Amino acid sequence: MYARSLGDDGAELCPLEPWQADEFLAHVDRGREFIGARNGLPDVVTDLESSRAFLRTYAERAAADTGRIHGIRLGGALVGAVVLRTLDTANGTAEAGCWLEPAATGRGLVTRAARVLVDWAIEVRGIHRVEWVVSSDNAPSIAVARRLGMTRDAVLRESHPHRGRRHDEEVWSVLAPDWRAAKAAGTAD
Repeated sequence: MYARSLGDDGAELCPLEPWQADEFLAHVDRGREFIGARNGLPDVVTDLESSRAFLRTYAERAAADTGRIHGIRLGGALVGAVVLRTLDTANGTAEAGCWLEPAATGRGLVTRAARVLVDWAIEVRGIHRVEWVVSSDNAPSIAVARRLGMTRDAVLRESHPHRGRRHDEEVWSVLAPDWRAAKAAGTAD
């Protein structure tokens, strides 16, 4: 297996694959309530077979070049993930997302991991626009979008039903020229 270091704290970014379904399920179980507050993942990944199916979906997306999932590890333990929910190279667009277990929050892990994923999408896959869609009440995820140099494009009022309530969603994005300019200027957080 291969991993990419996310810094001096032992954090790494690694691919997640169907054979890791047991570990992935244990990770979701550890963060089930916390992750589920804003993300539907715990409602989809409920047992070993659904964990395997979720990871298989992303393996198929990777094979079709339409999405990716990478785990965030800290001290070797899976504590979160970043995803390209969509990857449309023909149109040059992608949507990135993330989640973490509660014990891993506040360390900048998502920002560091998302930066690697966004950079790969832009520089390797030629994506022009990367979006970050987030519930308006998810301040930590909005902060990640800001640290990635994204701009808030829109608020989609009551657009997302989640656990019996409709949530406003914000669409944030970064364009390839802006991403590259921030990297060149050394202003990317």
